[in-house]
Amino acid sequence: MVDTIYVENAINDHTRTALVLDRYPKAEVVGLEHYGEVFNSSKQNFRLQKHNPSLILAAKGGKRVMPTPAQYETGGGAHYYFSHMLNCVYDCRYCFLQGMLRSANYLLFVNYEDFMQDIRSVAEQHKGDDKPVWFFSGYDCDSLAYEPVTGFAEYFIHQFQHIDNAVLELRTKSTQIRSLLNTEPQDNVVVAYSLSPESIVSAVEKGAPPLSKRIEALKRLQDHGWRIGLRFDPIVWHADYLQDYEEAIPQVFESLKPDAIDSVTLGGFRLPKGFYKTMHNLHPEHWLFNAGLTEEEGMVVYRQDIEEQALKSVGELCERYVDERRVFAYSSFNAKEAEASGGM
Repeated sequence: MVDTIYVENAINDHTRTALVLDRYPKAEVVGLEHYGEVFNSSKQNFRLQKHNPSLILAAKGGKRVMPTPAQYETGGGAHYYFSHMLNCVYDCRYCFLQGMLRSANYLLFVNYEDFMQDIRSVAEQHKGDDKPVWFFSGYDCDSLAYEPVTGFAEYFIHQFQHIDNAVLELRTKSTQIRSLLNTEPQDNVVVAYSLSPESIVSAVEKGAPPLSKRIEALKRLQDHGWRIGLRFDPIVWHADYLQDYEEAIPQVFESLKPDAIDSVTLGGFRLPKGFYKTMHNLHPEHWLFNAGLTEEEGMVVYRQDIEEQALKSVGELCERYVDERRVFAYSSFNAKEAEASGGM
């Protein structure tokens, strides 16, 4: 439940603002000139706010569509990401947002039309490419978890119908799939689930659906005709991690149609050094921040031997079910730049 909603004055009359406010008739509504007055304030405690976050409605200015690092590959051409929302309803301990942001409040940008204008412009720049241009959502939030409030997927899926050289990937852990099941599947939309063994879900993915529920959602989406992707990212290492993945991966693939899985991606734990320090200070005793880590070019990652073995072992488990050409591993050591994990 949201008790307080902050609204930028410039979007008071936006249709999407009214739709969101209608969902929270008892919430206190506070006007402000710019979302940064609340969201970027230095006097905030991320952990305390996470227990009862407020909602901030704003318009996103500046650059709305960003290129992804070169190593992120899913079989498409050029890759970009965009964020209609900052922060997530879940509380995954490895999520980079708690290291990057001062605020745990939900920041929703309601100007979807401006995002789409930028997406169309980027897609137009890649008209002559051999492969479609790929747009990721769900980097700074979960694409579907807040769908009943935001209507994000419903709007953007419809808009992507009209861009013939683009693919939209919705990254999620959520079971909020009703709008997708009520929509005709599109060839240029992939619903990609972040997956972890149940022991990891229980230990470090607070509030997120259990693995069994995510598998059930994937099956329903696949049966309905949606393209689906599987994202074992981050692979969370611990002494018995391989046993966990040996149990989880058959659970996932044997519940689905492996030949119809769009792609599988694998990645290790990775955080910019500054984010890691902030997160370690929040949870100094947590094993996640004290197990097998090293610093590599400003990033905190698993030691190279640990990451290479994890990617190799989990990759081989996945390749029992899908062709190796559909399995993509993101190495922190083979690429020149690495990104924070948890959002994508």
